[in-house]
Amino acid sequence: MKILSIECSAVPCSAAITEDGRIIGSSFVNVKLTHSQTLMPMVESLLKSSMTDICEIDGFAVSAGPGSFTGIRIGISAIKGLAAAKKKPCVGVSTLEAMAENFRDTNCIVCAVMDARCNQVYNALFEIENNNINRLCEDRALMCDQLATELKEISQKSGKRIIIVGDGTDIFYPFAENIENVKTADTKRRFQNAVGVAFTAESLFEKGETVSPNELLPVYLRLPQAERELKAKEQNK
Repeated sequence: MKILSIECSAVPCSAAITEDGRIIGSSFVNVKLTHSQTLMPMVESLLKSSMTDICEIDGFAVSAGPGSFTGIRIGISAIKGLAAAKKKPCVGVSTLEAMAENFRDTNCIVCAVMDARCNQVYNALFEIENNNINRLCEDRALMCDQLATELKEISQKSGKRIIIVGDGTDIFYPFAENIENVKTADTKRRFQNAVGVAFTAESLFEKGETVSPNELLPVYLRLPQAERELKAKEQNK
């Protein structure tokens, strides 16, 4: 099946069209323009350059979170609109899990991190062995020093290479740079992208684990800052 996927959960923005594990076309930018400026022109250009009519798309996929609240909302809204117009199924995938797809060909432990502010990261761990990805924990938000302690224990027990990936790499790596076996991903595979979203979504489409456009929802892991501040004020009254 042909899948149109988008990823805009952080600063990078990307779109991809895949079919049965094959990349038909993809586009990626990492500039400080808002996704409302870049996303839909990117999708339109990708469809045109790959000579794909939107009616040929069988399903739509998006990184549903965690990540930037604004970016996630833009991505979810875009996929909802595209899928609803064509009455096609949707899949929302974990941003962190989609990043692990970049390393499916590498035996290692992937530590996916995204900036969650205040020395915190959104994180999930994945063990990759012989092209199989095994999730080691649920998506979560935790302090950088807590994650570093966990990685140190994993390194000592497993001895496996641990690769830090994601836009939170520069923030988190100083906490883990002295841990044996820990390294950062090269920039070519460091950031989340729509191809990883597509490949993660493929198995969900195959299993029929899809939702309608109306049912597609973001996954924030924690409340937006404005809501957290309001809740704190209410508790202090």
